[in-house]
Amino acid sequence: MADEAAGSADRSRADPGDPPEADPADPSDTDAGLPSGAGSTAPAPTGPLTPPVTDPGVPALARAWPVGVRPPVVRGWEPPATAYSRGHRGVDLEAVPGTPVRAVAPGRVSFAGRVAGRGVVSVELAGTGAPPLRTTYGPVRASVRKGDEVLAGAVLGRVEATRDAHCGPTPCLHWGLRRGTAYLNPLSLLPPWLLGLGPSRLLPLDGP
Repeated sequence: MADEAAGSADRSRADPGDPPEADPADPSDTDAGLPSGAGSTAPAPTGPLTPPVTDPGVPALARAWPVGVRPPVVRGWEPPATAYSRGHRGVDLEAVPGTPVRAVAPGRVSFAGRVAGRGVVSVELAGTGAPPLRTTYGPVRASVRKGDEVLAGAVLGRVEATRDAHCGPTPCLHWGLRRGTAYLNPLSLLPPWLLGLGPSRLLPLDGP
């Protein structure tokens, strides 16, 4: 990675240009998926997903999962009660090191470098307003650079091995979503057919 910001990013706890994270005591809450000192919560069920709580203003425009076809969710979205409360501002998806990490929707790479020693890639999603929605993936060994235009499903890099225990014994990818400084549920980007909720069915006009 030849991003000019990569060197200075090692000294930052958040993407360049972003304000400090609300809860520095729990860095696992950052959209970059930084290491957690306390570990993760118990793994979430890996069966069919129920529809996620939809965040206002988040269109279901994703055309791919970040990793795999439908990866198990190791830790789900846990929005904090206040800006300074603990929570989990993203989702963790089971993924072994070396797994390709893909853009979920078209956009432009806004950051590709290292944050606190971990590889991070952020993509601003095209056509999502101002400020645009931005997805963040980590830990990732990036194969893209800042400014690259990417399509849905384009490989951004590969999951890299880390020595921290962000997901406990299960290796994972942290996937975050933000609009400006507001954290949102990244699963809101996924349409029902990607969530594995089954196809829509039309009912007869005269009732079932």
